[in-house]
Amino acid sequence: MVEMSQYKVKKPAHNINCEVEVPGSKSITNRALLMAALSDGECCLNGVLFSDDSRYFLSSLISLGYIIEASEIEKYAIIHGHGGGIPNKSATINVGSAGTAARFLTAMLALSDGKYFIDASQQMKKRPMKPLFDALESMGAQFEFTEKEGHLPVNVTGAAFGGRKPTKEVSIDISESTQFLSALMMVAPMLDDGLTIHITSKKTDGSYIRITSNMMKQFGCEVVHEGAVYQIPADDNYVAGTYQIEPDVSAACYFYAAAALTGGYALVKNVRYTSMQGDMKFLEVLKQLGCKVEEEHEGISVTGPANGEYNGVDVDMNDFSDQTMTLAAIAPFAKTPTIIRNIEHIRLQESDRIEAIANELNSLCIDIKKGRDRIEILPGHIKPGVVKTYSDHRMAMAFALIGLRVDGIIIDDYECCAKTFEDYFQVLDRATRE
Repeated sequence: MVEMSQYKVKKPAHNINCEVEVPGSKSITNRALLMAALSDGECCLNGVLFSDDSRYFLSSLISLGYIIEASEIEKYAIIHGHGGGIPNKSATINVGSAGTAARFLTAMLALSDGKYFIDASQQMKKRPMKPLFDALESMGAQFEFTEKEGHLPVNVTGAAFGGRKPTKEVSIDISESTQFLSALMMVAPMLDDGLTIHITSKKTDGSYIRITSNMMKQFGCEVVHEGAVYQIPADDNYVAGTYQIEPDVSAACYFYAAAALTGGYALVKNVRYTSMQGDMKFLEVLKQLGCKVEEEHEGISVTGPANGEYNGVDVDMNDFSDQTMTLAAIAPFAKTPTIIRNIEHIRLQESDRIEAIANELNSLCIDIKKGRDRIEILPGHIKPGVVKTYSDHRMAMAFALIGLRVDGIIIDDYECCAKTFEDYFQVLDRATRE
């Protein structure tokens, strides 16, 4: 049996008072990598996130024949685009546990004129992909599932293989993941005739779709969106150039929450109100908790309420659900209950996140009430203990915050945070010492 590594959170002797830098956004990095690969020349991406997820994306692009120069120290990647095509007409790629890489690259290979094999980690093999496979199949792609129907791993024959022409209309349900729509939107410039996407689910929009649309525009492609229809016109191509990736607001929020929890201060460098990331909405939740939020010269800062005292909130987090775990971690310290609503889709992410939150808060003696798409957390007295992380980076990072108020909190398998923020615990350490 493999022993998991453990991290004991150090409870600070005083309120947090820190300035930190966080890595580039995973969502923006992986979208930029795809658009750069499909562009018409050399793209220089700055502020790139180097983590497990983005490394799998980069190595997949290299396996597909793209020429890439990158520096992890200087956080850049130069990608030589191939004008909407894929250099190698056959290849094997491995997307690891990266959901964005899995969905985006599947769509790209499925609309190509080649044949490919996509492998993945055990965790990624369990995650939903069927709506995307069905949509791509309706466009002419062919899939041969080697383990479980509708899941990776899979052999892909592109819809343009053998001179065929992919269809220019497609329907898709995005209730399980908006990444399905983002994937179709981003690969649409590969098609000569453009693409019209019809959304069949109640959910038709979301913060990550807006990121995709904004970035496509920045790379030279217009997306026309009306109601449940998204159109990418014919002859739209990604234009090569230099692109700056934003700091990861999801990562910044752990430090902002730490300020709320301790009644302290946290500034995250280079985070701006102009950010296109949906997790900026978490700052509004922090204001409801009594935090002061300010944009300073260096970035955005959060000052927690006096003595770390705040009431619970009732909030719909559908559009910034990555922060569910963050709010859940600080909710037991509130004076009144906290209710998080409309988050059913997080049951299908790196872990069943509603169950994971419930299990771990219960194990720390906190009462919770959970439903299919919601969770209510009651205030309580947390006892020390070991937090299981379910190989889920956000469980590890968010639940470490509890240790800033309670001595004896140990995070199991803490290294799973390498998925998006591999030195998170070192940065947290420094933040508690400043």
